[in-house]
Amino acid sequence: MTKTIMLACAGGFSTSLIVKHIQVAAANEKLDYKVFATAAVNAEEELESEHPSVLMLGPQVRYMLPDLKKQLDIPVQVINMQDYGLMNGAHILHDAMKLMGDE
Repeated sequence: MTKTIMLACAGGFSTSLIVKHIQVAAANEKLDYKVFATAAVNAEEELESEHPSVLMLGPQVRYMLPDLKKQLDIPVQVINMQDYGLMNGAHILHDAMKLMGDE
C-alpha cells in the first residue's frame, strides 16, 4: 500500500512547489509515496478524503500543530523552516519517512 504525505500551508501555493521537490527526491531513491499539498482551510476535508499517512505543516501555519496533534491519529509535524525556505524536498521527505517509521 502506497503511503501518502500531505502538506498544508496558508494558501497551498508554496507547499505545492515543495511537493514537486519531494516527488523528485522520492523518484531518485526509487520510493513510492503519494505527495500532495493543500491550503490549511481545506486540510480537514483533505484529511477525510485522502487519509494521509503523515501531515507536514508549512511554518506559517505552525499554530495549528497542537490542535491537529490532539485530533489526528497520524503523525503531524511542522516542516523545518530552513528546509521549507530552500525547498529541500529530500530533507522534508526523510522527515516524513521518519514520522511514518519508514526510516
